[in-house]
Amino acid sequence: MLEEAMAAIAEDGLASLTMSALAERLGTSGGHILYYFGSKDLLLLAALRWSEALLAGERRALLARRITAERKLDLFLRLYLPRGPRDPRWTLWIELWARTAGNASLRAAQDELDEGWRRDLESLLTAGVARKRFAPLDVPARASELLALLDGLSTRVVIGQESGRDPRPALEAARAAARALVPPHPDGAGDTKSRHVQGG
Repeated sequence: MLEEAMAAIAEDGLASLTMSALAERLGTSGGHILYYFGSKDLLLLAALRWSEALLAGERRALLARRITAERKLDLFLRLYLPRGPRDPRWTLWIELWARTAGNASLRAAQDELDEGWRRDLESLLTAGVARKRFAPLDVPARASELLALLDGLSTRVVIGQESGRDPRPALEAARAAARALVPPHPDGAGDTKSRHVQGG
């Protein structure tokens, strides 16, 4: 159900996703879907959690790769940004943001999902500083700043303000911001172990 809901959002947008339309795609009834999720809001939140769980697995795999911290950061940016204006995960994120002000449970869910990205980015930056790939920096502050910038760029992509349907300008802007916020170590080489690790 959740995978089909994400596919429907990607194809037709969030406004077109109704319980009856989703039920028709699945060959079941709207009541059957409501039995599992209770409401459209809870279905959308469950779909977002499912999507984010898949990305959390990709982040764990990324952090475990034997590549330079610079390459890991670049791949993190790619993973975070939307694929284009119809990216269903980011469509759901924007919808969630719009509803959190008056809904404590949605706000708690948002904080939980955000925490995974923040924690993994801080881990990446901390390791990069330790290996002298990145200059010494205030890791929590820089991670927060970079994530806020990525959120803004992602929103512009999804609503079509960032060069139409092409997400590449947003990635280039994210890379430029990352270079400014997370500069390379002044030694320029990093530790011996890092120098022998090739980007993938």
